Amino acid sequence: MKLKAYKAEYIWLDGTETTAQLRSKTKVLNLGTRAPVWSFDGSSTNQASGGNSDCILRPVFICTDPTRNVLVDKLVLCEVLNPDMSPHATNTRHSCRSVQGDFASHEMWFGIEQEYTLFKDGAPIGFRKKGEAAIPSQGPYYCSVGPSNTFGRDFVEDHLNACLTANLKIGGINAEVMPGQWEFQIGPLNATMVSDQLQIARYLLHKISEKYDYEVRFDAKPASGDWNGAGAHTNFSTKEMRDSYSACLRAAENLGKRAELHVQNYGHGIEKRLTGDHETCSHKVYKYGVSDRGASVRIPWHTRENQKGYIEDRRPNANCDPYVVTRLITETICSQNNGKD
Repeated sequence: MKLKAYKAEYIWLDGTETTAQLRSKTKVLNLGTRAPVWSFDGSSTNQASGGNSDCILRPVFICTDPTRNVLVDKLVLCEVLNPDMSPHATNTRHSCRSVQGDFASHEMWFGIEQEYTLFKDGAPIGFRKKGEAAIPSQGPYYCSVGPSNTFGRDFVEDHLNACLTANLKIGGINAEVMPGQWEFQIGPLNATMVSDQLQIARYLLHKISEKYDYEVRFDAKPASGDWNGAGAHTNFSTKEMRDSYSACLRAAENLGKRAELHVQNYGHGIEKRLTGDHETCSHKVYKYGVSDRGASVRIPWHTRENQKGYIEDRRPNANCDPYVVTRLITETICSQNNGKD
């Protein structure tokens, strides 16, 4: 039987505080038609009042839906607008895109390392039971292999394959320092695109977790005690940095000039993660260094060796808004390095 329609899954960020959540709903469309502007009940997503509840969904990024019929069905990431088509207050993508345009000549690239934790029955998978750590403490789990040290690999492989099928620019995966904690990388891409693709990859985590009955969490500190938190380390470069080590050093210096502003906007609960322990620098301090994972900003050793490349902002939380993070980095680096074009 020849298909005459396809399913378009409209995805957007809601108004939940302190961390926006992903929402989605399905629209059936005739084959050959592009996903149109749609609407939703903003009073049910913390984005409108009941007396004036309509919010608008404008498609901004469309890719294959790897969880349905990959030949026809689509994932449709949307910006949220007001009925007059102005950006909704929760639409952080709009300002990110605007700043990206302002500094387009700098050719900013970003790569985001998204950490997340898989929970089951109230505890990270790999913990013996709620509140009790796995054996014996962190150490054997990072980039591990084998059933004693690795938990959730089938899920993680399914997610990687889904991202590849959706044609996202995913760079890789690895097990992280805590049991049940994993990472994937998106990029390099410009600020808006890396954020769009990260949101789709996050959506796929949640969608695939339904099949496994896992809960995906982006908590900054998913388990108390002597365990690493979860971040979204953000690698970035300008065209000048990709040609000059001095530009990399200048970028690291300039991030320190607005350190407090960045930390305040890098995700909820950041003070629980940026303590100065567990491969972090205290949120009260700003410093950078070569190969230093205890710094706010790390300069990779190969950037120094090659005398050009990129640097890594290690402060963003796993639960950060990538549109906010990439916008702030772009503003800080580009306006202070060379002046706004």
